[in-house]
Amino acid sequence: MIPPARPLGDFPLSRSALDRDQLSRSTDGFVARALADPRSRILRLGGGRVPVRADALVLEAAATESGTIDPDGVVYLGKTVSDDDDAALGTPILLVATADPGDDDVAAGVEWRSPRDIAHLLSDRDAGIVSEALAIAAWHRTSRFCANCGTETDVRNAGWMRACPNCGVDHFPRTDPAVIVRIVHDDRILLGSSALWPAGRYSLLAGFVEAGESLEAAVLREVEEESGMRLGTPVYLGSQPWPFPRSLMFGFHAELADGQDPEAIARDEEELDDVRWFSRAELLAADSAVTLPGPTSIARAIIDDWLRGDENP
Repeated sequence: MIPPARPLGDFPLSRSALDRDQLSRSTDGFVARALADPRSRILRLGGGRVPVRADALVLEAAATESGTIDPDGVVYLGKTVSDDDDAALGTPILLVATADPGDDDVAAGVEWRSPRDIAHLLSDRDAGIVSEALAIAAWHRTSRFCANCGTETDVRNAGWMRACPNCGVDHFPRTDPAVIVRIVHDDRILLGSSALWPAGRYSLLAGFVEAGESLEAAVLREVEEESGMRLGTPVYLGSQPWPFPRSLMFGFHAELADGQDPEAIARDEEELDDVRWFSRAELLAADSAVTLPGPTSIARAIIDDWLRGDENP
């Protein structure tokens, strides 16, 4: 029997304060009307970066830009659910994504920043907006053509569907589930260093869920493949979208299975340069050579929970 989970609360990119307003998406001509609506605001996404000023997204008035924007290149993200300085309650939020950010706003104090670096500083509303924007923009970049017949698809439902005019298949945004797990034993945590990372960078073990596999089964498989460790029952901690480009990370806590030797590590030599146990003192030391994941990641939130000694489910 799976023990009760002890959720960790809202992770940086799992926060949201936006009504996705699914009903409006399917209304004919909705985007064109929203572009002309003086209430509407546009978020520009350029090369995976967003415009920020003072740790807040910069949203433009859509009506001033409506004549120069193709509605088929716009995605309706939803409407606000509170009154904010830059957007009143019920304000439609639209996404315009381009290959590169513009330079026009630099003089006005606007910075183009990666959500990887700043999402943890954003409000709930803005964190939800950037997570949604990154994921849907990535889907559009890779889904122009029908996977069934190869014909170029048409945008529908305010950017939330692409329809094939040839074979009639409708395509919707995909999310790839992945698991990430905190493994502890004798007051130590197991971390791995990817072969693709700079020396000294470590994180929790993680991997994608395979076809026909449960989340718990994926945890057990991935950990054994990457470290040789057999685990007891995984305990669910929470989830966070990771729209780089379209993952949904499911966080777990687990301890070693009965009889598993913690020193019998057998790392995946193709994927990982190192897998080892760390004490809290090693990770918290001022002169520690270990670099942990950034503060926007679910990995960092789960590790920090353990470092505080709060990890018992």
